[in-house]
Amino acid sequence: MNARDVAFAGLFAALTAVGAQIAVPIGPVPFTLQVLLVLLSGLVLGSRLGLVSQLVYLVAGAVGFPVFAEFSGGFAHIYGPTGGYLLAFPIAAFLAGYITEKTGESVWGMTAGSLFGVVVIYALGWLRLCLFMAGDFGKAFKLGVLPFVPFDVLKAGIAVGVAKTVRKMVEVA
Repeated sequence: MNARDVAFAGLFAALTAVGAQIAVPIGPVPFTLQVLLVLLSGLVLGSRLGLVSQLVYLVAGAVGFPVFAEFSGGFAHIYGPTGGYLLAFPIAAFLAGYITEKTGESVWGMTAGSLFGVVVIYALGWLRLCLFMAGDFGKAFKLGVLPFVPFDVLKAGIAVGVAKTVRKMVEVA
């Protein structure tokens, strides 16, 4: 990993932190722009650096930097009801980048990678939220997944469009 890689990974970790602050609390899981930036990190940086950028974001938040929603931080957030979503970010970024790489950076590949990333975020987030809701899978799904689906599909589409433009302007991978 060279200095440029470190800078890009740090930039996307910081952008994810900024996206977390654009938050609308709608229940136990706030609406934020984190998913958009997680997907962008994988699509623009590729699987390896996308994963690294999101790990940097998680470590910064876990040690107490106020990078999570509503300027919060600390390990309790990773262990708490929304921790599954947070822990899924590096996996989602990796998947978005990996599928994009394997499909020759096509729009369809980027779209598939983004949607798979969203599914991983939902799956891990939903399961973790369910534990905090006494095992009520239905309630956790209604509060932690269902309200976000249309917005996250839109974010995936935006991520693909932005990534195609950014990749043309900056040779990252």
